[in-house]
Amino acid sequence: SAFRALARSWFSHSVLFDILRIIAAQKATVVLTSDHGSVFCNRATRAYGNRETTTSLRFKIGANLGCEEGEAVYLRNPKEYRLPAENASKDYILAKDDYYFVYPNDFYKYKRQFQGGFQHGGISMGELITPVVTLTPRL
Repeated sequence: SAFRALARSWFSHSVLFDILRIIAAQKATVVLTSDHGSVFCNRATRAYGNRETTTSLRFKIGANLGCEEGEAVYLRNPKEYRLPAENASKDYILAKDDYYFVYPNDFYKYKRQFQGGFQHGGISMGELITPVVTLTPRL
């Protein structure tokens, strides 16, 4: 795909690739990881909240939240899931699958702006599983 070709081109000309080649020349093993995974988001779904609601595209924390049923998980009792709850009125909504949250005002503008991007903070397997790779030099 075009995205993979672009990523390959960027990586092959990056400083990171140069560093990995230097490490490989020393016959060292590299373990490369991230703090979380991400998901390629293609579908916008409406989220409702007040001005204090968080701005993340894959989750919202706040009072009086609303979301489209089936496109998100609504957690009304965060403590039950061992999530932080500053007070009893704070709820969570978490995007499912490849959905991302957009507020109803200017919905189509923000839908276009964020469609086709990698996001994190939802509850997909791609976000919950921490990516890790072990790189060993070729002998």
